[in-house]
Amino acid sequence: MRRISKLTRVAVGVASLGLVATACGGTSSDSGDSDSEDRGVAIAYDVGGKGDQSFNDAAYAGLTKAKDEFGYKTADIEPTEGETNADKEQRLASLAKQGYNPVIGVGFAYGPAMKAVAAKYPKTTFGIVDSVVEGKNVASLVFAEEQASYLAGVAAAKATKTNTVGFVGGVDVPLIHKFEAGYKQGVQDTNSKVKVLSQYLTQTAEEGGFSSPDKGKAAAEGQIEKKADVLYAAAGLSGQGVIEAAAKAKVWAIGVDSDQYKQAALAPYKNYILTSALKDVGGAVYALSKSVHDDKPLAGTQTFDLKVNGVGLSDSNPEYAKVAGLQDAVNKAKQEIIDGKIKVNTE
Repeated sequence: MRRISKLTRVAVGVASLGLVATACGGTSSDSGDSDSEDRGVAIAYDVGGKGDQSFNDAAYAGLTKAKDEFGYKTADIEPTEGETNADKEQRLASLAKQGYNPVIGVGFAYGPAMKAVAAKYPKTTFGIVDSVVEGKNVASLVFAEEQASYLAGVAAAKATKTNTVGFVGGVDVPLIHKFEAGYKQGVQDTNSKVKVLSQYLTQTAEEGGFSSPDKGKAAAEGQIEKKADVLYAAAGLSGQGVIEAAAKAKVWAIGVDSDQYKQAALAPYKNYILTSALKDVGGAVYALSKSVHDDKPLAGTQTFDLKVNGVGLSDSNPEYAKVAGLQDAVNKAKQEIIDGKIKVNTE
């Protein structure tokens, strides 16, 4: 089982108390719209699949925690290359029909399919990460990515020695714009002399922006050539290439979603992962699973932000504490965001 971070435990504690909770429906054992009794939680992965050391693996950690705690049977299904919305719809419908409850789509790409399938299985609870889907039996699990990214920007501005830092986005879509906007604002608010280089790998997910480490590596190498010495990637599996390039050049990388300093597959590069902008996808998956287990399924928009530790910044790398002024600046910015003194941009 992958470790559940301290952030996850805190967020789950808040979320499971009924964070913006709305009770609706029931479990699949009494739904009448599935072919078998309740099997527990199922997740359908986003592009990049399990093993991305980031977004999808965070969801898997939440599924594993729910499985261990509630004795659930579980399923986790990989995406297929070049799949259509119809393919996603068939996958979600199959999981609901088999009796899994909740059924969670990991990623905004599941939006259209989720809306269609949830209407056909009204007694099954569905969850979608990173998108808002209307439906009485749908929980939209959304995050204040811009807030965590702002803190990453503060860290980058404190750590840079060249006054040039980089941002690599996987796909040029509104969700990733939130990461970029928060990061840039955090950098500029901390040190207006620092330049931010930004690059998106692809225009669409189908082109591999979230699943191509080679693309991430090439983008990072280009930014390093332009003197960027801190690189933040919001690019799923492609981010591994950014981290690899940063380590090779002996500059800092900032991870995303999971604490990438702790990810086994990234161990060869960990000394160059200064921090990670955390997004508690695992906590959200667990919270929804627990709500169904407790017969009080969440529905509507569930927002995970700094106030509930749904996002944050890791400090696992001992070098993090050695960067002059970094920890104090991050702590101050975090509190000011929570207090409403700093309003973080989303675009």
